[in-house]
Amino acid sequence: MKKILSFDIDNTLNEPKMPIFPEMAELLATLSQKYIIAPISGQKYDQFLIQIINNLPESANLDNFHLFVAQGTQYYAHKDGEWKQVFNYALTDEQANAIMGALEKAAKELGHWDESVLAPGDEINENRESMIAYSAIGQKAGVEAKQAWDPGMTKRNEIAKLASQYAPEFEFEVAGTTTINGFVPGQNKEFGMNHLMEELNVTKEEILYFGDMTQPGGNDYPVVQMGIETITVRDWKETAAILKAIIAMEEA
Repeated sequence: MKKILSFDIDNTLNEPKMPIFPEMAELLATLSQKYIIAPISGQKYDQFLIQIINNLPESANLDNFHLFVAQGTQYYAHKDGEWKQVFNYALTDEQANAIMGALEKAAKELGHWDESVLAPGDEINENRESMIAYSAIGQKAGVEAKQAWDPGMTKRNEIAKLASQYAPEFEFEVAGTTTINGFVPGQNKEFGMNHLMEELNVTKEEILYFGDMTQPGGNDYPVVQMGIETITVRDWKETAAILKAIIAMEEA
């Protein structure tokens, strides 16, 4: 029996970097009455709030929401009416600079570093404390621009491969629509899921995971490799349809 519904965020619960739609917010709120809702994503904590939590209706049981930030290298739980950080495997300044330097060098060498396209105040390399996220056209770029930049993941796979040569002591993987995550080896979503199971005292068999990048090399693939039951979705609408079916079965 499933106790945990765990989700990637971008392209699984929402459109990239956008707040969840009201329909998804209502579905998550309904499911939070029975299940633990555990999003796990490369996003930083503020984006979990902006994209998910701040859009939930009052009916949502926030104590059943558990946020596994930056691939699960950071964990936030709702206790006593507020969000509290439980742990954070933060990078040292030296580690962060090494990862950012490798991504910048690789992207420039391959012709994929152009700060002129960034929105004001945006950046290509974002330090998310426990990981670095390269976003080719910035975090603030529009949905259509993001989806059009590298739909086949060819550019990002090339950058990630070259960055790993410049900084072999770290791992680089493709995520989102224009993103590459750089982190300490082993601190991918398998790391996050292992901590999720430990913190919430559940087994693999009690988790159902939803993600859009479950193919080898995608940032959801480590969850698949763990043997956790995973549903691959193309977009948030497909996720919503499956969640409606889960609710209908519960009500039958």
